[in-house]
Amino acid sequence: MYPDLSYFFHDLLGTQPDNWTSVFKTFGVMLVLAILTAALFFYWELKRKAEEGIYQPTLVKTMVGEPANIWEIVSNALFGLLLGLKGVYIFQHFAEFQQDAAAVLMSSKGNWPAGIGLAILFGAVRWWEKKKQALPKPKEVSTQVYPHDRIGDLTIIAAVTGILGAKIFAILEEPSGFFEHPIDTFFSGSGLAIYGGLICGYLGVTWYMRKHKIPFWPTADAVAPALIIAYGVGRIGCQLAGDGDWGIPAGAQPGWWFLPDWMWAYDYPHNVNKVGVAIEGCQWLHCTHLAEPVYPTPLYELVASFLIGGFLWAIRKRVKTHGMIFFIYLILNGFERFWIEKIRVNATYKIAGFEPTQAEIIATALFLAGIVGVFYVRRKNAPAA
Repeated sequence: MYPDLSYFFHDLLGTQPDNWTSVFKTFGVMLVLAILTAALFFYWELKRKAEEGIYQPTLVKTMVGEPANIWEIVSNALFGLLLGLKGVYIFQHFAEFQQDAAAVLMSSKGNWPAGIGLAILFGAVRWWEKKKQALPKPKEVSTQVYPHDRIGDLTIIAAVTGILGAKIFAILEEPSGFFEHPIDTFFSGSGLAIYGGLICGYLGVTWYMRKHKIPFWPTADAVAPALIIAYGVGRIGCQLAGDGDWGIPAGAQPGWWFLPDWMWAYDYPHNVNKVGVAIEGCQWLHCTHLAEPVYPTPLYELVASFLIGGFLWAIRKRVKTHGMIFFIYLILNGFERFWIEKIRVNATYKIAGFEPTQAEIIATALFLAGIVGVFYVRRKNAPAA
């Protein structure tokens, strides 16, 4: 397993683990790649729909030639403050940052002289840049903007609200750990509930779409393949890092199994959570593996996600009814996640004699919403008798 990139480079190049590259956590790197993957597929589909005439551009008016306003100067100065305050401190105390990055970043520790100096510099640079571009008489410029031109804003809003929602839902699933160590739990790299990310990301993006009058259903269809493919990329991070999203202890391997043994049962050596029993002779920071091999459910989910994503991508041009791709995505996503929960470790709730997990409840709701939605959009777009 690769809890961080130093373990990956150890296997690849033979370098010593727990070196400076250990600050790059494998799950975090794959999370960034998942966000970029979603943005790329989303952009391609939005652009294709615009070329088909599904989207019409909106006219955006901007002023050029104006001097820097207060917000531009202050925002640049704040960036400089953070860069100097934390960046210089981390450079000076790298061993401390390597040991507990969240504690350093969320504390009041920092190099204040460097932070104040860079704040002044960054604010001044922004003021000077705008002053050079200023016109004697600022003018208004109108440009045509399509939804795919807003992919940067859409991605940032989806990422921020999605990660925040994923963390909140993970805390709600197991609140005891949060109350014991609130800061460490909230800012840790592990512990993200995908459905919390989907729900809150949906709310954030929907608000943005309403604000800029972007049609909902074509955009929902465009984002569906991107979401499930990106989910698969994220699950690669779960599998490689061993972040606890694994299954229950694996049963006996059947005789018909022809794939590698670790695809049936895996003990996640050097897992990022440091759970299990010690690995004999290991002297590194991550030296545990599970005492009993478990089902590698992140592996199963990433395969399922790529299959679903490939299917949605293949049919997207042939399905003309707006909303249909999105509701098919809900059905397949809910179906996949509901059944994977049967062999996955998760906290459960007691409801009317049943003990479902949070993911099972949401997956069932998504599955049913998808079925209702398919019939709804079919009936809505059916030709009149």
